[in-house]
Amino acid sequence: MIDLYYWTTPNGHKITIFLEEAALDYRLQPINIGRGEQFTAEFLAIAANNRIPAIVDRKPADGGQPLSLFESGAILEYLADKSGKFLPRSGRERYVVLQWLYWQMGGLGPMAGQNHHFRNYAPKKIEYAVERYSKETARLYGVLDRQLEDNDYVAGSDYSIADMAIWPWVKPYAKQGMDIEDFPNVQRWFEVIAERGAIKRAYARAEEVNPQDGVEMDDEARKHLFGRQ
Repeated sequence: MIDLYYWTTPNGHKITIFLEEAALDYRLQPINIGRGEQFTAEFLAIAANNRIPAIVDRKPADGGQPLSLFESGAILEYLADKSGKFLPRSGRERYVVLQWLYWQMGGLGPMAGQNHHFRNYAPKKIEYAVERYSKETARLYGVLDRQLEDNDYVAGSDYSIADMAIWPWVKPYAKQGMDIEDFPNVQRWFEVIAERGAIKRAYARAEEVNPQDGVEMDDEARKHLFGRQ
């Protein structure tokens, strides 16, 4: 059994997608980040960075004590290695997948996230910030579009954890100010993955946990999300 500490954000969706794809037994432990639940001592003991997602694997492959992990990229890599699915065990194909996983972690996620923040949540509209992050998001969509020109999936012909990491960050493209039709290869890939049963099941779980599939941005949520160090 894997306990998934989760909220309905792109990083949270990555892990439910993998767990549904791999048919691993898991239990959702909602962490309402708009109500500050990520700052409890109990969660800090699992996730040192006070961010979702995190997991506790009650039956790790080494047979030892329960293993807790945070950071969505590390969790995806761990679960792929544990299950033997969606990440080659060795060779150059493995590193191609990992480079695109890290591209999402270091590029698309942070830049699209800042874009989304300054475009939708910042208390004061800062045009410079909106333009800067919108342009960088568009550049990254262009990088992805070129990669998908000759590939069915991000890392080649096989669906992988790279796709699972990137897809939830592309899903809110309209809120990022992106027109997906400007990136036809991304649009084709996005629509194909949207039809996967595991994607639908993962987002159905999100609806169970939080029908808004996001954060209710009231004053309390702003304090917890933007006012804590």
